[in-house]
Amino acid sequence: MKIAFDAKRFFHNTSGLGNYSRDLIRILSQYFPENEYILLNKNKSERGKEILEQNNVHFIESSKGKFSRQFKMGKDAQAQNADVFHGLSGELPLKWDKTPIKKVVTIHDLIFMRYPQYYSFFDRKIHFWKFKKAVESADKIIAISEQTKQDIIYYLKVPENKIEVIYQGCHHAFKENQSEDFIQKTREKFSLPERLILNVGTIEERKNLLNIVKAIDKTEIPLVVVGRKTKYFKKVQYFIRKNKMENQVHFLEGVSMNELAVIYKLADIFVYPSFFEGFGIPVIEALFSKTVTITSNTSCLPEAGGNDSVYIDPKNYLDLRSKIQFLWDSESERKRRADKGFEFVQKFNDEPIANELMSFYQKIIS
Repeated sequence: MKIAFDAKRFFHNTSGLGNYSRDLIRILSQYFPENEYILLNKNKSERGKEILEQNNVHFIESSKGKFSRQFKMGKDAQAQNADVFHGLSGELPLKWDKTPIKKVVTIHDLIFMRYPQYYSFFDRKIHFWKFKKAVESADKIIAISEQTKQDIIYYLKVPENKIEVIYQGCHHAFKENQSEDFIQKTREKFSLPERLILNVGTIEERKNLLNIVKAIDKTEIPLVVVGRKTKYFKKVQYFIRKNKMENQVHFLEGVSMNELAVIYKLADIFVYPSFFEGFGIPVIEALFSKTVTITSNTSCLPEAGGNDSVYIDPKNYLDLRSKIQFLWDSESERKRRADKGFEFVQKFNDEPIANELMSFYQKIIS
């Protein structure tokens, strides 16, 4: 089988959609080496270069020009005689020729419809138009959670039988054991406190960092934050300064994937009180790291966290405070939940996901 991918995010996104794209192609090429995987984009970058070293993964320079991704990439895939074209980030090309090809699109979330206040009017309109076109022209749709599947049915009016839920995994760094030497170097490089709670993700309103900061105010619990700053950061910073918490909240920058994996392992608790997610990969990363997780009882987060993570109302920082304090004070409860979480998270391992993806592709071309 020959599968062509829209590889824009593979080469150009550092987090979310980029990680999804790279992981999906990496695991398919590893577990199903007999197929050919074609990455279409105008150019490539250093990202994912180790995946491109596989014999069955090929970068093909797609047609250049304005809007070529929309009008020419589909035909480029057909010119390669691909059996399947997979749009990895909610989009599919608008133009195709008569050569037969099956079209698949992954939809990650419809947050722009559920929480329009986080998006400009223009962005909402563009997103809706692209997603609507993609789901109409796709032969099949992959949703990355049951929550996203229900949103696609509700907001985009797609019949249920057109959608398949296939979860995503996370970067292999979180499943590896880093050396004691590397762990020590990472601790020293970022001046990490002896004990800490951790939050990972873009520092934006939806991810709700301010409520974590409010929850640990007037406690001795150190918080480490890893994530790209948006203008919402100023709001968080204002609260930190006003309450003299500068020595309690640590923002890290320039953290590599292997260093991040170490920081997850060093954390006593991972805290992720997001208001809404399409899936919530940081929760999976924490569970693979054997770190107990506190997350929201909303959207797909219970799907990612399983029965033994601790759930809170993301609007209620006092609820969050009591659960952080409870776990902080009980090593045995942290360990019990972390062990159970580690058992649960195995279903997000590479092999089961690769098998699901391949049987999905085989079904649509047979």
